[in-house]
Amino acid sequence: MRRQVLSDQVLAAPAVRSFVGLLRGHTALTRGLSARLLADHGLTLNDYEVLLHLSRAPDHRLRRVDLVERLLLTPSGITRLLDGLESAALVAKATCESDARVTYAVLTDEGYETLRRASRTHMADIDAAFAGFRADELEMLADLLGRLTDNGADEPCEPG
Repeated sequence: MRRQVLSDQVLAAPAVRSFVGLLRGHTALTRGLSARLLADHGLTLNDYEVLLHLSRAPDHRLRRVDLVERLLLTPSGITRLLDGLESAALVAKATCESDARVTYAVLTDEGYETLRRASRTHMADIDAAFAGFRADELEMLADLLGRLTDNGADEPCEPG
């Protein structure tokens, strides 16, 4: 007979229950939000996030390495993601005049309009997902989850 790896007491600990709830909640929310963005706008959540970061950046451009850090993807993952966005004419590639090794992702006008339309859907879906919470509960949740990251949970979901 096999023994349990983790005891019921360990699994009932508040930190463990919180972690499991966070993972399950994240999975459920991202599946739903992703499916809607993809069906209605042809964007994945990562596509949306790239377009969002570019919309808020000076001149609507960021170095690819900055996108790697902001999206927590690998350099090859960002390259694949940007290749798809470039093929769809939502993002363009630009080089640095002073350093040819530096490349930028630049939001196109079509990319901005796609983001603007997708943001309406995405924000409505976020509002619907959290409709069962009171305003004070949402403030507390944002504050608590913000403690898990260095930069907090205050990054907006709409274009700048």
